[in-house]
Amino acid sequence: MNLQKNTKPALSISQIINMSVGFFGIQFGWDLQRANMGRIYENLGANADDVPLLFLAAPLTGLIVQPIIGYLSDRTWHPTWGRRRPYFFIGALISSIALIFMPHSSALWMAASLLWILDVFGNVSMEPFRAFVADKLPESQINRGFVMQSMMIGLGGSIASALPWIFNNWFKVSNVAAFGGVPQNVKYSFYLGAFFFFSAVLYTVLTSKEYPPTEEEIKENKKGAGFFGGISEMVSAIGNMPKQMKVISLVQFFTWPGLFLMWFYYTTAVAVNVFGGKDASDPVYAAGADFGSLTLAFYSVVTFLFALILPKIADTLGRKTTHSLCLLCGALGLISVAWVHDKNMLYLCMTGIGIAWASILSMPYAMLSGHLPKAKIGIYMGIFNFFIVLPEIIASLGFGWLMRNVLNNDRLLAVQLGGGLMVLAAILCYLLVKDERKLDAGLAAELAVEEHRSV
Repeated sequence: MNLQKNTKPALSISQIINMSVGFFGIQFGWDLQRANMGRIYENLGANADDVPLLFLAAPLTGLIVQPIIGYLSDRTWHPTWGRRRPYFFIGALISSIALIFMPHSSALWMAASLLWILDVFGNVSMEPFRAFVADKLPESQINRGFVMQSMMIGLGGSIASALPWIFNNWFKVSNVAAFGGVPQNVKYSFYLGAFFFFSAVLYTVLTSKEYPPTEEEIKENKKGAGFFGGISEMVSAIGNMPKQMKVISLVQFFTWPGLFLMWFYYTTAVAVNVFGGKDASDPVYAAGADFGSLTLAFYSVVTFLFALILPKIADTLGRKTTHSLCLLCGALGLISVAWVHDKNMLYLCMTGIGIAWASILSMPYAMLSGHLPKAKIGIYMGIFNFFIVLPEIIASLGFGWLMRNVLNNDRLLAVQLGGGLMVLAAILCYLLVKDERKLDAGLAAELAVEEHRSV
């Protein structure tokens, strides 16, 4: 039967978990590359100021692929496969193959090419997951749905980032490679990542069903069908973005550079600035890079745990206030990395990042979801992603010059600069985003009723 937007049934916690497990696998793949690609690139001969340009694959593919997949998935329907799940499956399959081949890269061009493949199909798999939540859940469960994705992201990211350290310290797999090679512990991590990526997404595909489109959605989707119709609709959607989306997009634009700069430089900064290592063949550098990955895993653990209480905080303070405070925690975590002299203090820095990451993965989408036309959620989620990838494209193209000429290739200064941008994002969020505390209070009341019924 066709379910209208106001008659979606509330899902059980097990159903929400099932539809979110796929994000565990997708994040496993993303965090493997974030924690290790800088290290792989430098092992293959890249300089610190080359790294931003080599990371261009992720934002550029996101800019192009996500709106297209959002548009296509809005218009897809199969009685068995549904609307979003075909994209989950295809993206996960090809991304997993790329993960297997990545650590066998013998040159920079090979690693960069495989990263392009991984990012294209990672985006194919990931983009419909945001729309999937809005498709399946009533408004009273939107907070819970996006936060469950945050929990899965935190769990997947924590394991993925820790794998090189785990393989080296628990199983004594070598973490040192000659110049031009990739350490064995990194290779094994990518193999395991391929397995988790594909199997987790397959689990969601097999255990979750989708509602067929309503008659209203079918009529809407027939307008502007075809390639040029799709381009026209994307342009129209950009020109007619809801006001709330414009403001949240501005917050996103200044939030994400802090994360990108951390992913570009944090692991190698720990290896060089905290541990005092020289290059990839230096055991001290290798130990520092592994420890940096381990602390990245810790922030993902914090994300998982903080996501358990984030809905209650959002229901009490409102989404925008909650998000602003979480961004400030992340900014403090990034800025304070440069003050660390004892390596174990990095865990405290990463606590702030974990709190921010839990909110970044859920609150902007929760603030946005009620302001989008239901028949175009996929395409609007893809357009929303512009404001994540555009700052990364700017950083990838221009930050190398800044590193060479202003920051003197100091990786820690780059991380601190990202923290400063996150402070600006927090201020913009608090001052400009519409206050939805009244709406949140209503949702909290509905959730309380549901929880009472389930006891």
